[in-house]
Amino acid sequence: EVYARELIPELVAAAPQTQFTAFVNREAAAVSNAPWGELIPAVTVPVRARNRVEWVRGEQQLLPRLASRAGVDLVHSLASTAPAWGRFRRVVTIHDLSYRLVPEAHLGLLGLGMRVLVPLGARCSHRIIVDAASTREDLDRVLRISPTKVDVVPLGLGAESRATPLPEAELRTRLAAGERRIALCVAAKRPHKNLVRLLGALALIPAERRPLLVLPGYSTSHEDDLRQRAVELSITDDIRFLGWVDAEELEGLYAAAACFVFPSLLEGFGLPVLEAMARGVPVACSGRGSLAEVAGDAALRFDPESERAIAASIECLLGDRAQAERLRVAGRERAAQFSWAATAAGTLACYERAFAGAR
Repeated sequence: EVYARELIPELVAAAPQTQFTAFVNREAAAVSNAPWGELIPAVTVPVRARNRVEWVRGEQQLLPRLASRAGVDLVHSLASTAPAWGRFRRVVTIHDLSYRLVPEAHLGLLGLGMRVLVPLGARCSHRIIVDAASTREDLDRVLRISPTKVDVVPLGLGAESRATPLPEAELRTRLAAGERRIALCVAAKRPHKNLVRLLGALALIPAERRPLLVLPGYSTSHEDDLRQRAVELSITDDIRFLGWVDAEELEGLYAAAACFVFPSLLEGFGLPVLEAMARGVPVACSGRGSLAEVAGDAALRFDPESERAIAASIECLLGDRAQAERLRVAGRERAAQFSWAATAAGTLACYERAFAGAR
C-alpha cells in the first residue's frame, strides 16, 4: 500500500500527458484519502484482498478483461504476481523471492500459490522491476530470468512523517516504560523477520542494561511462538507486543526510541530501515542482501543468525553515544538519497522499455 500511495502521485506529476487508471480490490476501493479514485480514476475488481483464491481469480481472469475494456496499453502489477495474458504490455514489480529463499515466510496455500504465480508473472511480463540489485541476482539464480529483462528501481523514503508524535510522557505511560530506554523494531510478526533471534539477543544483554523492546505490527500465528519464547527466556517484562498502532503512536515510538533494530533474514528493500533513519533513530540491521544496499555505512550491520552479534549491536547503540550520534546524522543523509520522484522516473523508463519490446 505504501508503494501505491507514494508512487501514484509522482507518476502523475512526472507524466502529465499519460492517463493512469488504478485497478483495485474491494477493500482498497473503500479506503478514503487514497490517490486512487482521487488523483486518478479507479476501477474496482470485484474481489476481496484477504481471500487468496479470489485474489488470484481477480488478477488472472477479471483484471485482463477489465484492463482491455478500459483500453489500457500497459498494466503494472505492484505486488510480485501479474496476469499471464492480455492485449497490453505487462510490467511486474517483484519485491523479493522470500517464498523460495525463506519458505517459512509463506506457508500453506499462500506458499504454494507464490511458487506458481511469481515465476508465471516473471516469465509472462515484458519487463520486471525489482527494488534492489540483490533481487535481480536472485531472479537470475533461482528462476533463471535474464538480468537484461530486469530494471532495478529503488523505492523512495517509505511512509513519511505526516502525523504529530504522541507525547513521550503519554507514550511511556501506555507502555509502562518508566525511564527505560526503548529499542524499536517495526516488522510483521512472521518467521523470516527473525524476531525470535532478536528476543534471544535481548536476553543476552544484562538486565541492568537491557532496553525495553517494543514490537508494533499486526498479529499473526507466529506471535504465539514469540510470546512463548519470551516466557522461556524470562524476558516478558522487557517486551511490549503491540498490534496495529495509529500514525501518532508510531511517530511517538520513533521519537522515543534510543535505537531501531531490524534483524530480517530477507527483504526486497527494507523500507522500515529508511523510515527510522529519516527520523534520526540510530539503526542496527541485518547485513544481508538489499538491507546492506539500503543501509550502506549509515547503520550498524550484523549477522542476523548470530544472537550475540545482534545483542552487541544493540549494546553499542545504547552505550556509545558518539557512535549513536554519528548514525543519527548519517542515517538522515542516507535516507535523503531515496525519493519517490526518482522511483517514478525509473518506473516510467521501465514502461518505455516495455513498449519498445526490450526483454
